[in-house]
Amino acid sequence: MVVSPMQQQAYQPIWQLSQGQLNLLTSCPRKFQHRYLDQIDPSLGLETQSHQRLGTQFHQLMQQQALGLEIQPLIAAHPPIQTWFDSFAQFPPPMIRGEHLSEYHRWGWLEGYLLVAIYDLLILNPEQAQVLDWKSYARPRQDIELRQNWQTRLYLYLLAETSDYAPEQISMTYWFAEAPELGRANTLTFAYDQTLHAQTHQELRGWLSQLRDWCQAYARGEDFPQVPLTAQQCYTAWGCCPFVNRCQREQQQTTKLARQVAWADIEAIAELALDPEVNPMGEAQEPLL
Repeated sequence: MVVSPMQQQAYQPIWQLSQGQLNLLTSCPRKFQHRYLDQIDPSLGLETQSHQRLGTQFHQLMQQQALGLEIQPLIAAHPPIQTWFDSFAQFPPPMIRGEHLSEYHRWGWLEGYLLVAIYDLLILNPEQAQVLDWKSYARPRQDIELRQNWQTRLYLYLLAETSDYAPEQISMTYWFAEAPELGRANTLTFAYDQTLHAQTHQELRGWLSQLRDWCQAYARGEDFPQVPLTAQQCYTAWGCCPFVNRCQREQQQTTKLARQVAWADIEAIAELALDPEVNPMGEAQEPLL
């Protein structure tokens, strides 16, 4: 049941959720708690921070270009961006004709939460709507990773919910700045339809309802649930989760490995990447249906 924002305030705090927060919530609820309720912000490595800054600057460049503003000073100040921009000029993504909206916000209420999306570029015409997103890395080997990512799902869902476009009229295209592998394009497009929209709606409602319950339990002093060690998210090929000590997982992992050595049955730890959290700002619209 959809209720008004005033009614929502009466029984729970209003949460603003982005695709990054949804990705974190659904991959590790306890990490979501540490990051957003405990307000602990683990520092990233210098290399990661540097790449993220370049990615932000590239998005700024693309926005300035869309607005017809001067971009050469920004390119000159950051040489790697020149390479990415040259790649975009040589291998642009397929785009429909229509009105271009750069860094465009969409938001709406669902289950007492404000869902927010910021589109790098949104193109609209009477028959179609296309979402475009710039990525400062190479295309993933597995397309399903992006199909299942909450950025794809939330961005398509919000546009369908807050516009007159049918899901079948909406698509989302990713463009990847890094040189693609031989024989692989640097763009990836996902179509949308009513079946996917209904699935996303139901899954969102389930997760948001669960989040409300966890928040209420947190107010009583209870922690969000942890993922099992068998999920192999606390330790990956790149290192350990920054909250591994806070979650008391370091000792558990040491014990687990000791048992594996005793059993002479050591298995490789699988890799699992988490998307960086994003916390965009927005204002409330009408509730989603």
